[in-house]
Amino acid sequence: MISFPRAGSTLGANVLCTLSMIIWSAGILAADFLIPHVPALQLSAARIGLAVAVLLPLWWIIERDRARITGGEWLRGLGIGAMLGLGALCLLLGQGMTDAVTVAVISASMPVIGIALEVVLDGRRITAGIVIGVVLSLVGGAVTLLNKLGGLQVGLGAALCFLSILSFTLGSRLTVTAFPRLTPLGRTTVTLTGGAVVSILVAGVALALDDARPDWAALGWREFGALLVFAIGGLAISQILWVVAVGRLGIGLSSLHINLTPFYVMAILFALGGSWNWMQALGAAVVGVGVLVAQGVIALPARRGRG
Repeated sequence: MISFPRAGSTLGANVLCTLSMIIWSAGILAADFLIPHVPALQLSAARIGLAVAVLLPLWWIIERDRARITGGEWLRGLGIGAMLGLGALCLLLGQGMTDAVTVAVISASMPVIGIALEVVLDGRRITAGIVIGVVLSLVGGAVTLLNKLGGLQVGLGAALCFLSILSFTLGSRLTVTAFPRLTPLGRTTVTLTGGAVVSILVAGVALALDDARPDWAALGWREFGALLVFAIGGLAISQILWVVAVGRLGIGLSSLHINLTPFYVMAILFALGGSWNWMQALGAAVVGVGVLVAQGVIALPARRGRG
């Protein structure tokens, strides 16, 4: 069962969730430097492999708990990690067939998927606040993309993006619920290691059967830096923060934050010299209100009984 947060932990969980989404958004932007030059299977394996290469020694250095690190959680982690690896691969394939705007639009379905999982698996009760919060989150996410929706692409790429979000949502929930003895760092490391094993095996088989290779001539220091942001920031660090937030808020309420990612992408581009978009800022504000309403921070007016 997901442990829902105490009142005092809600603010901290939302801050962590916000940081996770900002770093993940930076990773999406970084991926655009790599996708044209590296086949999706190889890029996915390189990303998750690099993330695990950082997380495994970090886990040992910080916790130094041999019993947990060498315990019996690895087989389960392989299965859940395979699900997360599938989601990461589908996201790359889908983004390669479409664009970052389509990824952001499809990602807006995550709160609905997350809350549906909690209703079915945890018995979560649907309240008016949750319904209104989800609606505001979806509306706000749409507003942030109003000026780009004309470029939305549907088809196989969009289907792969949706499969990615479904895999990531379920995998995130299982990461929190399936390893009660592990810390968030341990849960993240175990599942991403499982994903790395699967991703590297699949990429290796595909490499042996196909002639597709990275365009090494197009890869330089800029692309290497993008890979570091995409792997260590957008996966390793972002996933640790995300796992902590999901453990406190639940996957449904945490996933409301994903509809802020178009605004974060715009804000990052603005910081790098791009233009500011007030429509996206307005959409982000609507999403923020939806998050607060769904969590009960902004209370809905009580309905009066009949006299």
